Amino acid sequence: MSYNEIKTTIDMGNGAQIELSTGKLAKQADGSVVLKQGNTMLLATVVSAKEAKPGVDFLPLSVDYQEKYAATGRIPGGFLRREARLSDYEVLISRIVDRALRPLFPEDYHADTQVMISLISSDKEVMPDALAGLAASAAIAVSDIPFNGPISEVRVAKIDGQLVINPVRSELEKATLEFIVAGSAQDIVMVEGEANEISEAEMVEAIAFAHDAIKKQVAAVVALAEQVGKTVKRTYSHEPTNPELREAIFKATYEQVYAVAKSGSSKHDRSEQFAAIGAAFFETLGEEVDADTAFLAKKYFHDVQYDAVRNLLLDEGIRLDGRNSRTVRPIWTEVDYLPAAHGSAVFTRGETQSLTSVTLGSKDDEQMIDGAFINGYNKFILHYNFPAFSTGEVRPNRGPGRREVGHGALAMRSLKQVLPAQDENPYTIRIVSDILESNGSSSMATVCAGTLALMDAGVKIKAPVSGIAMGLISDEKTGKYAILSDILGDEDHLGDMDFKVTGTANGIVGCQMDLKINGLKWEVLTQALDQAKEARLHILGEMNKTLTAPREDYKSHAPRLVSITIDKEFIGAVIGPGGKIIQEMQRETGATISIEEVDNKGIVQVFADNKEAVDAALGRIKAIAAKPEVGAVYEGKVKSIMAFGAFVEIMPGKDGLLHISEIDWKRLENMDGVFTEGEIVKVKLLDVDKQGKLKLSRKALLPRPPRDEKPAAPSAPAE
Repeated sequence: MSYNEIKTTIDMGNGAQIELSTGKLAKQADGSVVLKQGNTMLLATVVSAKEAKPGVDFLPLSVDYQEKYAATGRIPGGFLRREARLSDYEVLISRIVDRALRPLFPEDYHADTQVMISLISSDKEVMPDALAGLAASAAIAVSDIPFNGPISEVRVAKIDGQLVINPVRSELEKATLEFIVAGSAQDIVMVEGEANEISEAEMVEAIAFAHDAIKKQVAAVVALAEQVGKTVKRTYSHEPTNPELREAIFKATYEQVYAVAKSGSSKHDRSEQFAAIGAAFFETLGEEVDADTAFLAKKYFHDVQYDAVRNLLLDEGIRLDGRNSRTVRPIWTEVDYLPAAHGSAVFTRGETQSLTSVTLGSKDDEQMIDGAFINGYNKFILHYNFPAFSTGEVRPNRGPGRREVGHGALAMRSLKQVLPAQDENPYTIRIVSDILESNGSSSMATVCAGTLALMDAGVKIKAPVSGIAMGLISDEKTGKYAILSDILGDEDHLGDMDFKVTGTANGIVGCQMDLKINGLKWEVLTQALDQAKEARLHILGEMNKTLTAPREDYKSHAPRLVSITIDKEFIGAVIGPGGKIIQEMQRETGATISIEEVDNKGIVQVFADNKEAVDAALGRIKAIAAKPEVGAVYEGKVKSIMAFGAFVEIMPGKDGLLHISEIDWKRLENMDGVFTEGEIVKVKLLDVDKQGKLKLSRKALLPRPPRDEKPAAPSAPAE
């Protein structure tokens, strides 16, 4: 059996080349593409049902990115030794691709669609996350699935003051900003990333730089689709229409919905009033309503709400809760709310509330990352929980979903930028944000509550961080638009943009933007960032009313962790044969001790719930790892007596020879009766030879007798 492989190559201009090929693998999928850069290879496939399921008025799109361990020459950990559920890292990449693709499908396309991207070969330096969107879009482009793309995604970073597209992994350690940007040839559709307190102008510059690279990749995908001959897409009809019903619903309900939207009522009151208006109209349709009519009535009533809310804002500048476009909802905060936690805070903004805790742990509490591409340990963990009661709903608790993973990751990236250096804070830190109420931007509430909880715990963060969610309502026909600060849940759902920005008083540290429209102008983006800065600083001011800086010390019940560095040669001595010494120290002091070699040094961490245990363990470790100093005086223990002198232990595990000639100024004929084993004797370290042997002296500490006076005989040992 033969195949007809078609390829195209993208020259990235920095020596890197991306190859796209189709027609060789996974040919029963509607579209499949293999992307290759270096040794990294991604297989992207897409399959879409030919018909939509009855009653579905949205796009049932699923995007799954998975890394095959064989791609990196590794075998998965765990009992099963096979790839299992997606890791958080894989979920985040899946979300990034999903958010870039979803807005570009036709609004009336409702067929089940599945995009799968697999890492099948890996290059340690070529990061696959910035290539997954390009591979997925190319797979759709070579299929007959309707799509208003193609799109692509790139990573943009600033390294040594220069903007770089898709830098290699090792270069990212020096980056001062790092965003993944997705877009079509015309527009930006998604941005996500972090930065080191950059300005709004720097962010716009980076996004524009990324878009130039995206255009080049999109052009290559278009060329590939033309070579394959898939420029004509399938016909479909997924939505019935009934213009008469639509007109009737608008005529009967629009003014009522507009009035409720203008009333400034609370979220639940507004929802109940909208539902009552809809129910009253549905009753006029009679009991014998066919499925298509019921489906369309529901859809058209949603359109009424969509138009009414947007027109109210564009025409009168009034939002659903009565605010103007720039006003942030009332804020109240509290710290030290949980007496047993190491740090805690409550952050409430309008109808959104986060209860956040901070727990300080040791190195043993680090999170192990066992991924195909990324593996190692993580000492900063943030978990975001979104229970059903936060929105007044009943929903089974099945653990964190993709939304929770994504929101938590945004907050984690933002707060990570202000954590102290490792030598200033050796703790493993876990933050948990439980959302107790939600009506817009609970991830930004998590950032604010997380900042307060860290400061309450005494973690010396560089600066407080706040976050804000911005929205956009626009009318393409009239050119009117309104940028909204601190959007509600309904404004997110009915609006054109969800733009979350986090930062300190000095600059931006994180962002996440999703666009639902085409043609966002750069001046609108700039205005949104400037308005976001105004809101962020306002929120910081409200937070400062509760706590302005980290507490001077950790809570009295917080564990104590001290990190010291010892020479590599002493690591074995601290551990002891079979771990005997370190286990003994832990048992006798009650402290937990960990040690690892880093850069030819031993990093020792001592962790305990009280200072006394830490001090006791540190004293013993320092004694083992201390280096004897020539000229220093020690009180040593006689370990053994030989004919030529005695061996005296001046430090744990460090014996020196006290030669018979160095015991006294008087000549000693033998060692009989001079010392007993276990006796404490004060000695001076005279020298350490090349082999590390210690030369001790006792007589150097005794007064030298006059030349004409015979030295006194040494006294006999005590009985």
